[in-house]
Amino acid sequence: MRHRAGATDVLLIGAVLMWAFNFPVTKYVLTNGFQPLAYAAVRYGVATLLFAALTIAVERSLAIRGKASWRFLGLAVTALLLNQICFVYALELTTAATAALILGTTPVFTVLLSYLIGVEQISARTALAAAVSFGGVALVAAGSGGDLSGDLGGNLLAVGMAVTWAGYSVGIAPLMRSYSPYRISAVVLLAMWVPLFAISAPQTTSQDYTGLGWGVWLALGYAVVGPLVLTNVLWFTAVGRVGPSHASIFANLLPFAAAILAVLFLDETLTLIQIAGGVLIALGILVVRRRGPIVQAT
Repeated sequence: MRHRAGATDVLLIGAVLMWAFNFPVTKYVLTNGFQPLAYAAVRYGVATLLFAALTIAVERSLAIRGKASWRFLGLAVTALLLNQICFVYALELTTAATAALILGTTPVFTVLLSYLIGVEQISARTALAAAVSFGGVALVAAGSGGDLSGDLGGNLLAVGMAVTWAGYSVGIAPLMRSYSPYRISAVVLLAMWVPLFAISAPQTTSQDYTGLGWGVWLALGYAVVGPLVLTNVLWFTAVGRVGPSHASIFANLLPFAAAILAVLFLDETLTLIQIAGGVLIALGILVVRRRGPIVQAT
């Protein structure tokens, strides 16, 4: 059993690192010629086809039944759509490291949203976690500098990214009782890509694809196959072996791993104030997180 857990931990670490690396990869793509929504539409279009084909091969069906299921599915689709818009524009306007650290507040927002829809109660523990985490966000934002047209706008979008990711997590949680994570992910991706493609049309039609360098296309390939396909297979396999509680320990490392990778590969910097903010966000996670949702990363 111990050997099995050790081997599974390797899968979890690999998945988290690939998800984390998507932050500097996406920042690189956006600063080298790809328009934000055009990138999102192309990336999710290819990934949706690949993941839907994989799910059909494994399960032979993508059926989701029941009005209640479709209501939760609608919440998940809407949240993921808004999440991806926030994701690409946050990374365009602020640093990848800053956006990643702010994403660390997702567990706190998940609990708060669960309270708003009547799923959970707010305890003193949760209130403390929220206060500590939001204090951390304030420090991360203050340390990044900038103005409303730059870093501050990106920081606000990063907060939106955390809120919408929490909404996605809350939306898929009831569906997990009846359907596999593969089927839920495939259906959500298919349903989300349609409005994403429509919203992105002005950018996808005006994008200069021939002017993009080979490095951008290589990065796009990674952003499709790595964070949206391969990592989900690794993650779902690992969660099936050891459970979501054990896996959530590794999921909590994602924002901090992404920030470190952004510093290493993009030569970004983190100020002492931002590092202090990251510590507060980590403390907030430790206070509030007792279990973790199945993750499908950005």
